[in-house]
Amino acid sequence: MASKFLPSRLPLPLNSPRFHRLPSTNKTMIPIASFSSSSPSASSVDNSVRKQEEEEEELQEKVAQALTYHHQTKHGFANYARGPRGLDWANQPNPFRRYISAPLLPLLHFPTDRPIVAVTDDAPLYSSLFHSLPPPKPISHSTISQLFFDSLALSAWKTTGFSTWSLRVNPSSGNLHPTEAYLIAPPIQSISDSPFVAHYAPKEHSLELRATIPSGFFPNFFPDNSFLIGISSIFWREAWKYGERAFRYCNHDVGHAIGAIAMAAATLGWDVKLLDGFGYKDLEQLMGLQFFPDFKIPSRPIKGKFPEIEFEHPDCLILVFPNGSNPFDVNYKELSSVVNEFTNLEWKGKSNSLSKEHICWDIIYRTAEAVKKPLTIQKGEFLVDQFKSSGICSENSYKGFTIREVVRKRRSAVDMDGVTVMDRQTFYQILLHCLPSGKGEKHRRQSTLPFRALSWDAEVHAAIFVHRVIGLPKGLYFLVRNEDHLEELKMATRSEFKWEKPEGCPDDLPLYELASSDCRELAKRLSCHQDIASDGCFSLGMMAHFEPTLSEKGAWMYPRLFWETGVLGQVLYLEAHAVGISATGIGCFFDDPVHELLGFRGSKFQSLYHFTVGGPVLDKRIMSLPAYPGPSIDA
Repeated sequence: MASKFLPSRLPLPLNSPRFHRLPSTNKTMIPIASFSSSSPSASSVDNSVRKQEEEEEELQEKVAQALTYHHQTKHGFANYARGPRGLDWANQPNPFRRYISAPLLPLLHFPTDRPIVAVTDDAPLYSSLFHSLPPPKPISHSTISQLFFDSLALSAWKTTGFSTWSLRVNPSSGNLHPTEAYLIAPPIQSISDSPFVAHYAPKEHSLELRATIPSGFFPNFFPDNSFLIGISSIFWREAWKYGERAFRYCNHDVGHAIGAIAMAAATLGWDVKLLDGFGYKDLEQLMGLQFFPDFKIPSRPIKGKFPEIEFEHPDCLILVFPNGSNPFDVNYKELSSVVNEFTNLEWKGKSNSLSKEHICWDIIYRTAEAVKKPLTIQKGEFLVDQFKSSGICSENSYKGFTIREVVRKRRSAVDMDGVTVMDRQTFYQILLHCLPSGKGEKHRRQSTLPFRALSWDAEVHAAIFVHRVIGLPKGLYFLVRNEDHLEELKMATRSEFKWEKPEGCPDDLPLYELASSDCRELAKRLSCHQDIASDGCFSLGMMAHFEPTLSEKGAWMYPRLFWETGVLGQVLYLEAHAVGISATGIGCFFDDPVHELLGFRGSKFQSLYHFTVGGPVLDKRIMSLPAYPGPSIDA
């Protein structure tokens, strides 16, 4: 019985040391440094060794800060992570960042409702994109408009009583949307005659022109018909509701946005990849975020007026390029030098204010400092992985929706009905689309859609509670997304677990049954006593290969592990809607009791995100309104 593994006397979260001494990092990327050609003296060698030791100690301190944050922000049965005791509605952050006085460049809109929406080149069937990508479209006003319309735009407005609020194509924890996006592109007819940087304004579905950039930027550094999308986060938007745990949720949302952009780009025959050689400062200057006032981090949580807390933290840069492109060189050192000059450009617009008063949860900003990525030189050329098709076992599970219907009709279920069932083949098909590598391959390298956007091997797995899947026993299962971790996972989990392939499981689906039991009540209790975790067809927790990854690569991998869970969550959202049901991300769960259930000790594996998939309960009191044109309010 799986439930017997959770003791009747519920434990407090495990006591973890605040700081961990880690082994030397084994980096696969080389930080930029200057080297002298002269013969070193004994004193210079000593200085070099001392400097190297100091740098190593600094790296360890940064990893220790990430671990401290992670352990401090865990929820437990006896206490939750620190957050506001109530919601300060008077200071709810404006969900829409605007750059006042920046030129506003409208984008095009597209049909969203049947029978207008048909299977066309602009809106292929959802399931077809996992087999192959269509031929690449040229960059134009229309294709750029479509990319944002199907990834980061508004999808609807909702209203009930005196409340009205917007929804977006990309999901967000609490619908708070800390994520902002920037387009860095070559000249595009009807948008700009010069290469430019623009902020995407989702409420208006428009671009705010922030600056024009040097004409040689794209031809000198990137392949033809390519452009960049920058992603940033406003921590305050999420912290207003969730307090210290908000940094986790902001990074979930970065992953959701990466997944949403990858799917929308695929519709246009475009591939996407993180340009992960850039450092924090490069991203800041490239997106024009260096002009936000410096935020001085207090020593404890405080409340007051801190307009500088509304700054944007640059997260990542995504290269969008034609599907089928050959490998190409990206010279990060030269690129960084050019981007450093962006500070001297004429930047247009001043950022709007989001709230009058704020609460600063200091550990968020201390951790954000620790996980900033430095500029690194990657060995060799920028590799473009060949597109790999995902596995197929039940193509008929999908309802014939186009990609636009799926991404724009996606909703986060508030409740599950506790009745809807799923057949086993549909369950297997959904999980096949959650795998990082192509069908028939050993799963490790992230080469399938949309995981191919990420620049590292898969580090996230899924512990699954099966509740209502016809043909599968109720119980605890495990999806291994990096098969190099399989033996390590078996050693790290409980010896009682079976680790057997379930009946009818496809050969290329590394799914294992651990224990047979009715886990509905257990899943509910572990997800902060929320019924939604037990009332669906299945729910799951995403388990990251955690401390070893930070130790090997550095603290900057901490947010990236959450990004990977966000991309996986985006797939689960889309898969659920494509088969005719719904899904919801669950950020509130009891971290260490989850680990205890599985037998995990220490921080080798950690649960980062939970999810549930099932039949939604629709609230008939809430009325839906079109996304565009929407109300004039900022909500």
